[in-house]
Amino acid sequence: MINILLTGVGGQGTVLAAKVLAMTAAAKGWQVRTAETIGMAQRGGSVVSHVRIGNLGERVHAPLVTHGTANLIIAFEPGEAARCLDYLAPGGVVITATTTVEPVAASLASKPYTSQDILENIRLTFYNDVASRIATSVGSREAQRRPNAHRRLIAIDDMAVTDALGKNRKVLNSVLLGAAVAKYCLPVTLDDLKGAILACVKPQFAQMNIDAIEMVGERIDYYADEA
Repeated sequence: MINILLTGVGGQGTVLAAKVLAMTAAAKGWQVRTAETIGMAQRGGSVVSHVRIGNLGERVHAPLVTHGTANLIIAFEPGEAARCLDYLAPGGVVITATTTVEPVAASLASKPYTSQDILENIRLTFYNDVASRIATSVGSREAQRRPNAHRRLIAIDDMAVTDALGKNRKVLNSVLLGAAVAKYCLPVTLDDLKGAILACVKPQFAQMNIDAIEMVGERIDYYADEA
């Protein structure tokens, strides 16, 4: 079972990204369920999409990812990645765009709202999690059962990708999905993803999304900073 959470703000394309993921899974014969919690999305509020995939033949009975069970979080905005960290499972991965979308409340604060600060805080959270686990379980059976339970952060320089694609921010969802596949966070191929794009996206927009997937796939190490 793969539990995926996609999070961002209204207008960034998280719902379409969830649809593409679901189509990719369905095309491989896997059972999949999705759900959205969109709140004030149309006013730039938080959007969270849940995707659960039975890639090993499991039946998916419920669409919502519960806290502590997400294998992958795909965040379209770093602050939204931080907001959803409680959902991440041990050994899970966060893939996030580095471009911030400043919330209204941040404009009233004295300290700037920066991507660097948010990403450093996520890295520190993961580091403290590892340090705490080592301190409490060295030599224990729990430590032996979960040697690779550390969580990972992959930050994508999404602005560099979209600038290279003619400053087209509408392909951000394809950039992040392509990064997830290129970093082996999903058990599908870039070609699988392209097929789902063709099925889900209007023909006049399909090629630019495929171009985004191909660019990220070919140059993932250039655009990604992994910790």
